Amino acid sequence: LNLRKNHPLSKTINDALIDLPTPSNISAWWNFGSLLGICLIMQIITGLLLATHYTADTSLAFNSVAHMCRDVKFGWLIRNLHANGASFFFICIYLHIGRGFYYGSYLNKETWNIGVILLLILMATAFVGYVLPWGQMSFWGATVITNLFSAIPYIGQTLVEWAWGGFSVDNPTLTRFFALHFLLPFLIAGLTLVHLTFLHETGSNNPLGIPA
Repeated sequence: LNLRKNHPLSKTINDALIDLPTPSNISAWWNFGSLLGICLIMQIITGLLLATHYTADTSLAFNSVAHMCRDVKFGWLIRNLHANGASFFFICIYLHIGRGFYYGSYLNKETWNIGVILLLILMATAFVGYVLPWGQMSFWGATVITNLFSAIPYIGQTLVEWAWGGFSVDNPTLTRFFALHFLLPFLIAGLTLVHLTFLHETGSNNPLGIPA
């Protein structure tokens, strides 16, 4: 017990997770933040395992995903955990946001604003991940969504061609989307720590709306 509270490393963990003062009247709706943390860890672990077999090349990407599911031991399971984990991630985040709206968590401006940034980066990560299997839905999804940037006056078309790495969705697009999909989750993990730091400064909100 003394080691948990006195050792520099375990003291930080203890203060953040075990002895953190929390309102006694919070309900199950406050579990979704923790579930999002579990989702993020699961997505990073399964994603790293998938990345060891994925090939970011337009002629090989689809076959590499098929190879994972058919030939790699438990590859089908890891891929399904990763794909369905993304859906579960969004279910949890929308419920987390809904609880925040209903109970007024947006009044903690710093925590809320970091959360909004996290949502936007998560959407970007999910989008570029959707493109990686390089099926028909992936290709046309990438084409349609990236073309939306062409509506921006003056710089729109330049932005689109920069995102594509050429004049159409092709190999350079897939390569940079894979790079983004690999790197952005680590940015999400870092911002999550900032999100939690601000949350622990103000304390959790509660159904009565009384400051912790």
